[in-house]
Amino acid sequence: MNRDKKEEIQESLTQSGMAKEMESMIANLEGLERYRLPQRAYHIVRLAIRELVLSPGKTVLEREVAEILQMSRTPVREALVRLETEGMVRLIPRRGFIVEPIEKEALNEIYEIVETMDGLAAERASEKITSDELDKLDSLILQQEEALLTNDLKKWAGLDDEFHNRLIQYANNKRLNVVVDIFSDQLYRARLYTIHHRPIPSRSIEEHKAVLACMRANDGAAARMVMQTHRKRARKEIIAALDRIKG
Repeated sequence: MNRDKKEEIQESLTQSGMAKEMESMIANLEGLERYRLPQRAYHIVRLAIRELVLSPGKTVLEREVAEILQMSRTPVREALVRLETEGMVRLIPRRGFIVEPIEKEALNEIYEIVETMDGLAAERASEKITSDELDKLDSLILQQEEALLTNDLKKWAGLDDEFHNRLIQYANNKRLNVVVDIFSDQLYRARLYTIHHRPIPSRSIEEHKAVLACMRANDGAAARMVMQTHRKRARKEIIAALDRIKG
């Protein structure tokens, strides 16, 4: 068997595995029918990139995605063009779209922004958060601890993402929410991509508890400082893990 044929078979097997993963993911999604086709394709492909079903550097062909989603190529292309403007994919001439690799230079830039925004969110949320909202954050921390006990790192990552998203929500600042949302998927993807190459994230849980303690004390300045320190430490861990992965 010649080399080209072997590569063709291997690519076919890879795409088949990807198709199964995407189909399984779609089966667990609810409410897709309320979206127009371009929006539906956008949400599905964005989630597939976020959850590493479409891995960093992966070529994404419109035809293949259209077949999996059972729609024409036009809405798929609209979705990919939108994702390109958000920095999730990149168009390579004569090759198609590829999922943006996770590069430490870009990640450093994103973290510089998010560290500041998350710190601001923690400070603002401290001024207006309710007891019920504090209890919800506390519940997420408890669930994170349980996830670590069962070594379910992917569940931990999802809960970690929810903790940070809720803080943004509780700050009650729509523009802050929009800014952070632009980068949230890229940060989650980087955390998930490196999760098995970093220390067990028990320290992260302790830092979440510290942020929550500052908020319960209505000390917004302290909550901001602890949150920014938390994000900076996480950034260093993730960058170091990327270096190890790429050798």
